[in-house]
Amino acid sequence: MVAVNLTLDLAGTFFFALSGAMAGVKHKLDIFGVLVLSFVAANSGGIIRDVLIGAIPPLAINEWRYLAVSVLAGGITFYRHALIERLRSPVQLFDAMGLALFAVSGADKALAFQLGPVAAVLLGMLTGIGGGMARDILVAEIPAVLRSELYAVAALAGATVVVIGRQLHWSSLTAMVVGAILCFSLRFLAIRRGWRLPIASGRTF
Repeated sequence: MVAVNLTLDLAGTFFFALSGAMAGVKHKLDIFGVLVLSFVAANSGGIIRDVLIGAIPPLAINEWRYLAVSVLAGGITFYRHALIERLRSPVQLFDAMGLALFAVSGADKALAFQLGPVAAVLLGMLTGIGGGMARDILVAEIPAVLRSELYAVAALAGATVVVIGRQLHWSSLTAMVVGAILCFSLRFLAIRRGWRLPIASGRTF
């Protein structure tokens, strides 16, 4: 099971790293800036999760593969971003993949550390949205999670499936696969169909 969690974490790291690197390319950063955004987007959520559950030092800075995957994704994007840009809304697509994988792996890891269901769901969401928020802040954009987009809600849904699935005695892998599919589907459909949460009217009081 440790191998499965590591695989999902590294896959999520790669997709979030691509989204971070693409944001760097979009804002015309140099190669160092692109690699920094790649690492930050890929690992911030996991670092926050590990610190909160007491998994010290966080895997992202203690396991060389996280840095290697982040640098690989950043390098590919920097030198071959034209190929990646051919995909429809590449940053959002990669971000949705990373969101789904991190939300479920974060919830599963929280359960492994004996946290309760509510805490596991919240940490799963935080793992999913942390990297995207850090990426957007570094390029001076309002984080997607705060822009009425169906973002944190999708992460919550995926993490909730993991927690409920484990309580129903599903295998960890089954719960994470189902949760990741639900999270990605919600986020992808929100992007394609423009689903949004209600926003403040802007009226003054």
